Amino acid sequence: MQRFAYTQPRTLSEAAAALRAYPDAAVKAGGVDLLDLMQERLVAPEVIVDLDRIDECRGVRRDAATGGLRIGSLTTLADVAAADSVRAGWPALADMARGAATPQIRNQATLGGNLCQRPRCWYFRQAAYVCRKKGGATCYAQEGDNRYHAVFGNRTCAMTYPSGAAVPLLAYDAALDVLDVTGRMRTLPLAEFFVTPEQDVRRENVLAAGDVITAVTLPQPSDGTAGAYLNLKHKQSFDWPLAEAAVVLTQRAGVVRGARIALGSVAPTPLRSAAAEAALIGQTVDPDLAERAGQAAVRGAQPLAHNAEKVPLLAELVRRAVLKAAGQLPAEDELG
Repeated sequence: MQRFAYTQPRTLSEAAAALRAYPDAAVKAGGVDLLDLMQERLVAPEVIVDLDRIDECRGVRRDAATGGLRIGSLTTLADVAAADSVRAGWPALADMARGAATPQIRNQATLGGNLCQRPRCWYFRQAAYVCRKKGGATCYAQEGDNRYHAVFGNRTCAMTYPSGAAVPLLAYDAALDVLDVTGRMRTLPLAEFFVTPEQDVRRENVLAAGDVITAVTLPQPSDGTAGAYLNLKHKQSFDWPLAEAAVVLTQRAGVVRGARIALGSVAPTPLRSAAAEAALIGQTVDPDLAERAGQAAVRGAQPLAHNAEKVPLLAELVRRAVLKAAGQLPAEDELG
């Protein structure tokens, strides 16, 4: 690593001032991904702005007026998983946080940092490959070893979005509070946060230089709403997911009145599955309906040479997540 300067602001206004003074600074939250990027020589910041001491970006709080939830961006995944309010009202998010990575990483990694990770594609991470995401002309994963790559939207860049938190948060219709270098705060729907390779292959999100996520907000679920998150990994204890699914269902009198299904680890951005959601609306959940939703979720998939198994795996995850959200899945079938 090259030498770098290091500063620790204690307030958001101090952080904005530091990022304004050092336009090329790297922002550190938990630092898990930043350390990897520096070791892999993908970034070499001259200044690191460490947000760790900004207490106003920590904690989980219910909004007494709206019933919604506000989670500070520096809240660790372990604290998200342990929060009673998250487990009670937003269980899919709690399930994701409880099973992410290892206990050591969950105690260090932050919710905001998880959302902002760079791709884990091994071609992107290796200096020897100047892929499209690094300004080259080739996506090496398309013809190379693509076992863990995208089965949707993989024609420009076949990376998969690395954030597990993004999947249940998208299903819960979350929004982000974002601070810019002038000190101005704005609210950004999570659905508008992601950037596809076709929009800009060098980026994964819309944050400008110096932008900082300060909080994640979630609206209060309607009465009769339940959620579930499942993933499948080679090593279920700590590996990166092969596929993920989050399902949020609103049921009244046994009939699905609302459905939001988000898919992860299968595309360059997390995806909503409109087809799977439409299969559920107005229906009563049973194993056959869950099967149809799973098959609808993989409609249009275009696997690469070595990752076709992701398609049936994803369909099965959606099937099980629908049943889990409806309270019909045995615990031994949960997988995630």
